[in-house]
Amino acid sequence: MAGGAAVAAAGRRQDYPGGLTPFVLMACLVAATGGLIFGYDIGISGGVTSMDPFLVRFFPSVYRKQAEAADGGNQYCKFDSQLLTLFTSSLYVAALVASLCAASVTRAAGRKWSMFYGGLTFLAGCVLNGAAMNVAMLILGRVLLGIGVGFANQSVPVYLSEMAPARMRGMLNNGFQLMITLGILLANLINYGADRIAGGWGWRLSLALAAVPAAIITLGSLFLPDTPNSLLERGRPEEARRMLRRVRGTDDVSAEFDDLVAAGEASRAVSRPWRDILRRKHRPQLVMAVAIPLFQQLTGINVIMFYAPVLFKTLGFGGSASLMSAVITGLVNLASTLVSVFTVDRVGRRALLLEGGAQMLAGQLAVGALIGAKFGWSGVATIPPGYAAAVVVVMCAYVAGFAWSWGPLGWLVPSEVMPLEVRPAGQSITVAVNMLMTFAVAQAFLPMLCRLKFVLFFFFAACVVVMTLFVAFFLPETKSVPIEDMAGVWKSHWYWKRFVNDGEDADGRGDVEMGILA
Repeated sequence: MAGGAAVAAAGRRQDYPGGLTPFVLMACLVAATGGLIFGYDIGISGGVTSMDPFLVRFFPSVYRKQAEAADGGNQYCKFDSQLLTLFTSSLYVAALVASLCAASVTRAAGRKWSMFYGGLTFLAGCVLNGAAMNVAMLILGRVLLGIGVGFANQSVPVYLSEMAPARMRGMLNNGFQLMITLGILLANLINYGADRIAGGWGWRLSLALAAVPAAIITLGSLFLPDTPNSLLERGRPEEARRMLRRVRGTDDVSAEFDDLVAAGEASRAVSRPWRDILRRKHRPQLVMAVAIPLFQQLTGINVIMFYAPVLFKTLGFGGSASLMSAVITGLVNLASTLVSVFTVDRVGRRALLLEGGAQMLAGQLAVGALIGAKFGWSGVATIPPGYAAAVVVVMCAYVAGFAWSWGPLGWLVPSEVMPLEVRPAGQSITVAVNMLMTFAVAQAFLPMLCRLKFVLFFFFAACVVVMTLFVAFFLPETKSVPIEDMAGVWKSHWYWKRFVNDGEDADGRGDVEMGILA
């Protein structure tokens, strides 16, 4: 990041001159639209898989199960289909692989070009999905969408963290999650309207309209400036100094530029960042790059967001009612993310994560209890309107807890703790773990719902307990700390100081073979 505050030797923070300029604000807004493509896809996939014409054409066995459930069959199992989950989750496998490749592009060509390539590939996937004639075309389109998501998710959080002043880094970086939630909401609204189109082709419109957010990030990235950090990393110091003056709105950038030069020299000295990130001194950052996205997906949020219409339909809501319920949760998601945008740099990362964890725990327990009380183990029941409304309210409370904590901070924290020399590799690991876990949860949710019934929500509640304890004991506060000076945070932490202060082994190599937390 072209930082905003410094940590002095005595631990005192001191602001660099300059602040948030209109130039930086516009650049961050354009870059954050990369979240639209991810959010739109999360919202759209669950919606189209609840539309009868889509199921009849591509997944007739699921449509037949749904009809049997309507006649008094098991509600838990009516959407249990490995082919259907493959359609949803194939995107995330492609995004996992793409995010690992994107690290090299981001480091060699700059952050903006990773966004451009991601948007372009996503556009190609939109064309295939909108024109799909069979399941193979659908899944191939999803793979292209996944490549686009992998490139965008790898580069956008890094770009936002590097452009923002440190004291506003949380707010601007959370713009990425805000765009994800906006994409989800727009997808839910489009699904609701498309489902009403006579002729049964509304699903094509839903899938094809993903091209709109893809076009925004593809064209917008062409006009984005490079970050000062990226320019220094690629050996262009004078351009970096000019860019730093422009983004800070002042000529007095010497102190900040010197810090960036030191970070840039360290970055260029690292020829193999994938090996370097395994060194002992980077152990805290590596753990965060793995643990934060892993825990983010084990909250169960993607179960709610991309299966919301399917889940509500499983609970006995009608087709249109299930889509409207998904719109309601999407609105709550967007509004609650705004809360995080305006509070994260005031109350800090830890406070939001701890409060959000407690709220999500209560939400998962309540959802499991409500579903269990009505459907029991048999999964055979009808749900009255008042009871259905209670389920929606509880789910909204859960979504709100996620949206102002693990949602935005799951992207912010890993992107801000990485030193420049391993930042692209670290962010690639974050995205890869996120996509791997999203794939695993998407692939396993419907079969697990069929077999574990309402107990599945208690499983996610147990995961929330573990991740909240992890934050309480292992995540230091990082608000207002420039990412070039983040080492001081780890050096003062009760646990991580043993890795950072010890430095390297005597032979200069990292303690790669040691356990992550040992």
